[in-house]
Amino acid sequence: MVEFKKITLEDREWINKRIQQAQIRSCDYSFVNNYIWRHPNHIEFADVNGFYCLKSGLDKQLRYTYPLGEGDIKPVIEALMQDAKEREIPFHLRGIPEQEIARIEEALPGVFTFTAPREESDYIYKTERLTTLSGKKLHGKRNHIARFKDNPNWVYEDITKENIADCMAMNEQWCAMYGCDSDESLQLEACAVSSAFRNFFTLNLIGGLLRRDGKVIAYTIGEPLTNDTMVVHIEKAFPDIQGAYPMINQQFVLNNCQDYEYVNREEDMGEEGLRKAKLSYYPDLLFDKYTATIKEGNE
Repeated sequence: MVEFKKITLEDREWINKRIQQAQIRSCDYSFVNNYIWRHPNHIEFADVNGFYCLKSGLDKQLRYTYPLGEGDIKPVIEALMQDAKEREIPFHLRGIPEQEIARIEEALPGVFTFTAPREESDYIYKTERLTTLSGKKLHGKRNHIARFKDNPNWVYEDITKENIADCMAMNEQWCAMYGCDSDESLQLEACAVSSAFRNFFTLNLIGGLLRRDGKVIAYTIGEPLTNDTMVVHIEKAFPDIQGAYPMINQQFVLNNCQDYEYVNREEDMGEEGLRKAKLSYYPDLLFDKYTATIKEGNE
């Protein structure tokens, strides 16, 4: 079997080198994302011929992520296929950018069927449009922000060592409001969010928060994903405050994303409400990620 192991902070330099070489706008290729979700999603990695290889999930739900690295990818994919065979599980290679399908076909012609699960597509927006919210389609967002600003006692702050505790306290209130303790998916998310907060400065994360009447009512956490794209990993706001979500979205982009052409707001994971919210900003690009499965007769 391939020797997979848990991701640690000590692995960051080696992993980030592969990620930066690739310059792929997929949220899958973020050390932070892989690290904070390592426990909830059972993520482990391996070095196969210098390629960054990930697996996630357990037992029959185990999936491999398309490897990152330079050189011949054929023996790397074959090693992962053999790993699945020894585990006696079906082989699924997920997170494949469309432009990489030709590379796989050249290395292993006719072996795989490729599909693009809609719930795994990343929502990518132009920074300028999220900043200005111009045009008829985003008229509703501008209205919500205007209603938020009807109360002038608000302020946007970068997350710092001086205010991160306030941000964490707001997150605890948000979890209590949504019943995180009794919802398994929210428990898993809370684990990832907690890891992000604990390691915020070590991971060089970028964040912002909104205060209203002195109280933190929303926050966002992200990081540079590629040379031209910022990714938003976490965003929370109190839903009973009109305009809080569009306001924190716009303020983070306005204050922290202007050096980047695009903002990746990650996947919707098949959640109807999340999909509706992300589509309401009219993404400039849905970054489809393909999954390769072995064709019958090629096992």
